[in-house]
Amino acid sequence: MPSTDRRLWSLGAVWGLGLVGSGWAPFDRATWWMEIAPVLITFPILIALRRRFIFTDLALLLIALHGLVLMLGGAYTYARVPIGFTVQDMLHLTRNPYDRFGHLMQGFVPAIALREVLVRTGSIASRRLLTIKVLAYCLSVSALYELIEFGAAVALGQGADAFLGTQGDPWDTQWDMLMCLIGAGLALTLLSRVHDRQIARLTR
Repeated sequence: MPSTDRRLWSLGAVWGLGLVGSGWAPFDRATWWMEIAPVLITFPILIALRRRFIFTDLALLLIALHGLVLMLGGAYTYARVPIGFTVQDMLHLTRNPYDRFGHLMQGFVPAIALREVLVRTGSIASRRLLTIKVLAYCLSVSALYELIEFGAAVALGQGADAFLGTQGDPWDTQWDMLMCLIGAGLALTLLSRVHDRQIARLTR
């Protein structure tokens, strides 16, 4: 089996174990399904594209971590994740911050994945425009996700409270999009050079 396949099946094994643990007895089953849906969509896409486009180790590692973040949030709902309460107490916050972290990851991980696609396909030559395009894409994904949450709230009424995770904050939607944008900016600032080296090795 090619090394590319081994990496993907290793990812699948980790995610499979994560899904079993996350879905064994989640706080709310409907919320769990909604939260882990991106994992169920992403893995088949990665498998389908494995012969034409395989991501770098960095991108795959981040994708794997993001999936686990989603699974943990799905198991407890984002407002009830235990480690979030620990951080809340340590920093004397007014709310469980795990939801904010989840939205930070919503920008951090897609920023690297999209950057890799754009660089390796030659879709954009200017590095400045590359940064702008990645940030704009991540922000648009965040906005789309907020619209999905809005649709869930309209369709399910009070049943969507766990999925929304607003914790009484009227500005939760704006904070979510801001955290996504910050996450994307951090990823590009901190990881671009490492990412470029891995892309160069992969495309030699």
